[in-house]
Amino acid sequence: MTNEIDETERYRVELEQKLRSLIKGIGTVPIGRPGQFPYGWRKAAKGRTVWRILEEIISQNLEAKASSLGLNKFAPADSEVGVYDFSFRFKDSKTIYVNIKSAIEGRSPSKDDISKADKLVAFFKETKDLTLFVATIEIRFLADPLGIEIVNCYVVPTAWLPDVYVNPSNNANLQSSKYKDVAAAVRRGRAEFVTLLEEQLEIARQKRSKKR
Repeated sequence: MTNEIDETERYRVELEQKLRSLIKGIGTVPIGRPGQFPYGWRKAAKGRTVWRILEEIISQNLEAKASSLGLNKFAPADSEVGVYDFSFRFKDSKTIYVNIKSAIEGRSPSKDDISKADKLVAFFKETKDLTLFVATIEIRFLADPLGIEIVNCYVVPTAWLPDVYVNPSNNANLQSSKYKDVAAAVRRGRAEFVTLLEEQLEIARQKRSKKR
């Protein structure tokens, strides 16, 4: 267990450093030309508005610079609805999987969807020796010209999320408000996380049954 925890932390730090190095070179991402949005962002100033663009920007830049960053066997996910967005290996690691999320700079933490809980359980059980990380890309909305600025990146192992909760009324998604809070992470092993997640899934099922 100790080796698993130590190894996960080492890869977490290395991935976070590489992602932070990457985003420094990406710069501002323009969204529209002057005049196209006469009233600015309005209700679109939300993380979910741009998360797919961010996911593609990060994945493509990582793929293009994989060799110089020391990422081997880089591969984007085959599906858009899976539990990860890309995978790779460090020179001394097995395959590492990464799920990209977005967060708005300065916004108060709230419970957000991570992945479907049942898919996570299946993923962890089918792939025994894996490390799955949540990489949260922090963004700032720019008004003139309209665009987004990638500010920072935080990496937390999915198995270390401290507030494991399955929402019974939201497609049984695993939710967390601390997916970018490394200091709050609970350093647990994969097996312990799967057990906890299965318990939360059962609680969610019981709650849905009572509502019916």
